[in-house]
Amino acid sequence: MSEVKENKSFAAGDMAVYPSHGVGQIETISVQKVGGIDQTFYVLKLLESGMTIMIPTSSSRTVGLRPVISQNEVKQVEDILRDREGKISTQTWNRRYRDYMDKIKTGSAFEVAVVLRDLLVLKGDKELSYGERKMMDTAKTLLIRELSVARQMDEEMVEQQLEEMFA
Repeated sequence: MSEVKENKSFAAGDMAVYPSHGVGQIETISVQKVGGIDQTFYVLKLLESGMTIMIPTSSSRTVGLRPVISQNEVKQVEDILRDREGKISTQTWNRRYRDYMDKIKTGSAFEVAVVLRDLLVLKGDKELSYGERKMMDTAKTLLIRELSVARQMDEEMVEQQLEEMFA
């Protein structure tokens, strides 16, 4: 039996982002028998819900598990949020909803920032649908949590700064 080289880019205690679920902490890296074969998993506990997710280390990149953004990337996210020059899609709300949902599912802080910015700008022009309001809340929560971990700040302070940006 040949040894499979695993890509272990995280260690226990590291913070990581799981697409659509947000920031969590790698509690442990455990080996479990699956179908008679030993497999290594990251055990990720999500900050928001406390839910625990087991992610095979061999497919962690494929599913989008990534480190929390760097300070430099925080500035890029803030630039995206401040950029009001972008065109808001004139598609029907349900088409726009699908496009935004696809962006959130990427797990990219930059894509989530685009969704939040666009929905906040759109909210200033017209009433958002229920689905759009819910998506805006999801994008906001995902972004606040990641920015607070990246900046090592309270979530309340990050939320206040976001609200000031769009006041």
